[in-house]
Amino acid sequence: MEIDPQQLNPSQAYDLMISIIVPRPIAFISTLNTEGLPNAAPFSFFNGVSTDPPMVAISIARRGQEKKGTLRNIEDSGEFVVNAVDENLAEGMNRAAGNYPRSTNKFEVAGLTAKPSVKVKPPRIGESPISLECRLVQVMPLPESKDALVIGRVVYIHLNDALWRDGSVDPARLRAIGRLGQSNYCRVRDTFRLDRPQTG
Repeated sequence: MEIDPQQLNPSQAYDLMISIIVPRPIAFISTLNTEGLPNAAPFSFFNGVSTDPPMVAISIARRGQEKKGTLRNIEDSGEFVVNAVDENLAEGMNRAAGNYPRSTNKFEVAGLTAKPSVKVKPPRIGESPISLECRLVQVMPLPESKDALVIGRVVYIHLNDALWRDGSVDPARLRAIGRLGQSNYCRVRDTFRLDRPQTG
C-alpha cells in the first residue's frame, strides 16, 4: 500500500499519523488561566528535545479555529507543568480530554488533586508519579499547519521516590501508558535491553 498524504482530508491524515507514530508518551499538562482557574489536558505529540538545558516540546492543535485553553494559558502565563501518566492515572487523564466549556475546572471533572509547584504558578497533578515544572521558551507556529509547537524548559522535577533505581527512573516501577491510534493505549510492562555497541 502507498499513500499520498496530500490526497487525505485532515481527519484522515490525523487518523493515519496517530496510528503510525506509536507508542507516544503522554504529556498531561496543567496550566492556569488569567482568572486563576486550573486546567488539565493530555497531549501525545510530545517528547524531550534537549538535556542541556532540559527541554520538552508539545504540538498543540487548534479546536476548529480557536486555540485550545492549554495553549492560551501557556502563552498568557509562560508556565506549565507536564505530568506523566501511569496506569492509575489513565481514567482521570481520559476524563480531562473531553471538550468542556472554558469555565470548567478540569481538576474537579477528572477527580484530580492540585498540588502546589515550586518554581511555577500552575499546580501539578498530585496523582502523577512524575511532574516537570516548565517555563515557556517558544511557541512556534508550524508552517502550513494550524498546530503550534510549544517548547518549554524544565525548571523543577517532582518524582515519586519508589520509581528511583540506580540513578534513574525504573520503567517497570513507573508503569507508564502510551498513546496508540484511535482510542487505544498500551501499558509499558514488557521491556527488554539492548546495550549500545562500543565502537570507539
